[in-house]
Amino acid sequence: MKFLLFLEIIVILIGILFGLYYFVFSKLQQDKINMTDVVINDIQDENISNYRNIALFGVDSQTNDLGAGNRSDAMIVASINKKTKEVKLLSLYRDTYVNVDRTEGSELTKLTHAYSFGGPKLAVSTINQNLDLNITDYVTVNFKALADTVDLLGGVDLDIQEAELGNLNDYIGNMNKINGGNSPKLTHGGLQTLDGNQAVAYCRIRYVGDGDFRRTERQRTVIEQIVAKAKKTNPITLSKIVKQVFPQTMTSLDSLDVLALAKDVFGYEIVETKGFPFHTTGTKLSGIYYGIPTTLESNVIEAHNFLFGTESYTPSDTVKNISNQIINYTGIQ
Repeated sequence: MKFLLFLEIIVILIGILFGLYYFVFSKLQQDKINMTDVVINDIQDENISNYRNIALFGVDSQTNDLGAGNRSDAMIVASINKKTKEVKLLSLYRDTYVNVDRTEGSELTKLTHAYSFGGPKLAVSTINQNLDLNITDYVTVNFKALADTVDLLGGVDLDIQEAELGNLNDYIGNMNKINGGNSPKLTHGGLQTLDGNQAVAYCRIRYVGDGDFRRTERQRTVIEQIVAKAKKTNPITLSKIVKQVFPQTMTSLDSLDVLALAKDVFGYEIVETKGFPFHTTGTKLSGIYYGIPTTLESNVIEAHNFLFGTESYTPSDTVKNISNQIINYTGIQ
């Protein structure tokens, strides 16, 4: 009888696990694109194999359509150390002048255009080609997914600067229109708890401080807050996030990938965050602002040192050629 009871318990547990498995993955928008076709340069960096690199995109879609045609408002490379579970985040500045290989041909343009031109596949290929990375997986969310996550976690604590208030409040009004809701505008600076729409508005501030540099820093701060709060939350709240947020998420990760990442979620620790390019010069070309990496080649060397601890990295011929094209066209180095 005891053995039969034990078997019944095992069967029930298996049923619960399969139910949870189906519940989680029926909510995700599984990407049908063959991500094995993404561009990867001939990378001579032995250290890169010790890391799992995933591209994170935040797009300006106001619907659950997260593919091509949407601009990537946020682009982050999450590099996970396979042994230590330490995570480094590298924000990519949207105005960065890079090479984008469209179907119609190659062109030097803003990095953010890659997602709009060809969705996540072209965006990932562009990041790989210009930074000598080996990314084959990505996760894309829209504004509402981020706002809903923050709300379900009870908000995030952020230190707001007085100079940010005007631009922040403008974006709060904009997010209320896009996502719905009636999040109040802030009346003062200082440390305070922001709700979902307020937090997304904070991520979108562009015209205060060092422009896109400070903006991507704000985005990384919010992500760090979300991860920290998610680690402390309860299973009921996590299940609500799955139910409400996953339908607004698109990813190339399959079910086994997500389970493997979820298994170690409480062991992950964001240890360092930076922005790319590390060195850049802002200029206008044909009346349009671009951030020119100075140079792309030297910035890629620094990126590999930051992400993988590689000293004296030698960029691929592809990166060297793109770097020279940028110098020749802009005269900036």
